[in-house]
Amino acid sequence: MHIERNNALVLAHYYAPPAVQAAADFVGDSFALAQQAVRSDKPVIVFCGVTFMGESVKILCPEKEVLLPVPDARCALAEMAAEQEILHIRETVEDLAVVVYVNSSARIKALADVVVTSANAVKVVSRLKEKNICFIPDKNLGAFVAAQLPEKNFILGHGYCPVHEGTTVSEVEASFAAHPGALLLAHAECPAAVRERAAFVGSTAGMIAFAEKSAAREFLVATEEGTLYELSRRCPGKAFFTTRADFVCADMKKVTKAALDAVFAGGGTRVEVEERTAEGARRALVRMLELAQ
Repeated sequence: MHIERNNALVLAHYYAPPAVQAAADFVGDSFALAQQAVRSDKPVIVFCGVTFMGESVKILCPEKEVLLPVPDARCALAEMAAEQEILHIRETVEDLAVVVYVNSSARIKALADVVVTSANAVKVVSRLKEKNICFIPDKNLGAFVAAQLPEKNFILGHGYCPVHEGTTVSEVEASFAAHPGALLLAHAECPAAVRERAAFVGSTAGMIAFAEKSAAREFLVATEEGTLYELSRRCPGKAFFTTRADFVCADMKKVTKAALDAVFAGGGTRVEVEERTAEGARRALVRMLELAQ
């Protein structure tokens, strides 16, 4: 199927390769990209990201054609959530809200009371009336949220982002030694020991906003290296260094400029979500959008 470029909105996640970000109409994190998709009047959304991101957009925009340049670009964290774990907790815990991180499949989202992103998790959970919070699947982001909401009781999942989980204090300390005076920006998916060393902890978009406003000139970045493209573009004259040389999500790097171009030559994979699953997931995603306002 041939897609006209002017009929499509091209969205790219911050972790996509720089050439893909440069070609996109909008670059952002999961929350911002979902908002852009909902607001757009374009009939086609081309999502340069991993599978769950395309699913989320299709769920929120069922009337639009949503295409992925690379159908096997997946998220290891999203695949660590278990349906049976959620169902068991629902059966055994009262006064409970099931909060599912956006890095999850449509089937897992459909079991949630609300979905959250790293950008809005604290705000959304703080507005829930329930005392007990089942936060799935990311244990690190869940712990970060729990530390800021001591009035809630958290039951954390066991999942993690392998790229962020691999960040160590020793490599952070080595980065500080190489760049004295630099500030550390850490994604909330990083382990607690790394988050404790950071000047800012939060979403990718939050890290970029912090760097823009900061008077500092050098920053260590504990997240996927693709973020450096937008950091450098938005913060001219400032220097950014990832805390390790291989801070790379291999699946995000599958989404190349060639793969994006191929979509407009008849390629790409249409995103489909079974309607019953989509209905449940849509409810949880829409509630996120309402509570995050």
